[in-house]
Amino acid sequence: MTPKIAFVGVGRMGANMARRLQERGYTVAAVFDTHTAGATALADELKCQAAPTLKAATAAADVIFTVVTDDAAQLATFAETGDSLLLNAKGKIFVNCATIHPKTHVEVARRAQAAGAVTLEACMASSIPQARNGTLYLMCGGAEDVFQKVKPILEQLSSALRYIGPTGQAAQVKALVNMVMNMNTAALAEGLGVGAALGLDLTLLREVFLQTGANSQVLKTDGEDMQNRDHSCFFSAAHAAKDSGIAYDLGRNAGLNLPLAKATKEQYDRMVTLGLGQLDKSGIAELTFKGRHG
Repeated sequence: MTPKIAFVGVGRMGANMARRLQERGYTVAAVFDTHTAGATALADELKCQAAPTLKAATAAADVIFTVVTDDAAQLATFAETGDSLLLNAKGKIFVNCATIHPKTHVEVARRAQAAGAVTLEACMASSIPQARNGTLYLMCGGAEDVFQKVKPILEQLSSALRYIGPTGQAAQVKALVNMVMNMNTAALAEGLGVGAALGLDLTLLREVFLQTGANSQVLKTDGEDMQNRDHSCFFSAAHAAKDSGIAYDLGRNAGLNLPLAKATKEQYDRMVTLGLGQLDKSGIAELTFKGRHG
């Protein structure tokens, strides 16, 4: 029997994942969001229930995806008192997609197990278009038998599906992915910022970067945006600050000195302080180009 699915957290990522699964023949039975207007609009579009409570979202589905903003939101969603996804959750599968600290995934898994449910972390290294098109890069952590149960669903969302290992490990890998990505983004912003200050042709400079050791994935996704000051948000500076903090914390707890990670985190923290946290991560160029916000 095809499992019924619910989504908790239906911003641009969660909503597009729900649309994708419905198009692929799955029943999206309910959606929930603290932003009730967004959830109601999506429910009308998908012709499903706008769950009034977290408990109702659990009751409506067999597999519940959560796509929330941060650790506090994830823990509140799986609260041990009050309204919670854990109420009457026996036999349910929770697939948690937020970029949060690995220890939070471990705690949520413990709470779910106590309620008779199971969890899988499905960490995403992609953005909004990939969520809509079913081409997410998904890194999964948890019990392998749980991964196998939901694998057919995840394959409709992902063109690159990886089982990483026990609960917490996928979140560790995702934190390191974002750490390196954010450092590459900061480095690119500085390189282009210096180029602009020297009066170089930035289009030419980007082409040279592309053909040499300065090449990177963020050059392809963010370089032109940095040059043109187009920071339409696909991955916000605020999220970059949060994720850089998670990775830096992991490294420090392992006894490592991470000067580049620390400097990158401080740059994204500065963007948030300056009120630029809503910009795309490419907006870090606003701190490095002469005559901008820096």
